[in-house]
Amino acid sequence: MRVVAGEFRGRKLSAVPGMATRPTTDKVKESLFNIIGPYFDGGVSLDLFAGSGGLSIEGVSRGIERAVLIDRQYAAIKTIQKNIAATKHLEKFDVFKQDAEKALKLLAAHDEHFDLVYLDPPYAKQKIVANLTTMVALDLLNPGAVIVAETNQEANLPADLPGFELVRRHDYGITVLTIYHFNGKEG
Repeated sequence: MRVVAGEFRGRKLSAVPGMATRPTTDKVKESLFNIIGPYFDGGVSLDLFAGSGGLSIEGVSRGIERAVLIDRQYAAIKTIQKNIAATKHLEKFDVFKQDAEKALKLLAAHDEHFDLVYLDPPYAKQKIVANLTTMVALDLLNPGAVIVAETNQEANLPADLPGFELVRRHDYGITVLTIYHFNGKEG
């Protein structure tokens, strides 16, 4: 794994040891950022199931001002911290070892708001619609926020989701990228 483009381009990233996480391939990551970016003029991102932290590091490399990374596994947090250290810009990243649902409540309590959200949960535990509903209820999304969900084929995320517009869905073998645009609470 490596950073594909931007300020940190070419930097190698470590994967989380073991089989508990599934890193986004460089091919999927490059395609994803070509769709949603490819570059950003600031903003704050949230990676709710951060794994190795590769998506957030790629986003910051391409111009995201600050990234918040959440994962509940100790091995993932250690890997994220190692990968962030390779950027030499620790100040651009906030890392929390936390369950996704609890993390959303804590972020709301700290008045956080996000412009880009990555949702790449373990395939067997996909609760993406519930996570998005919680984010809206807790006012965590800025109007115009981009939501990127990486799932398997069985997830079958809805095209119609209140407050969101489906921008694009693309299959990469067993992986499906679904991208939404947040239109606001009123939709």
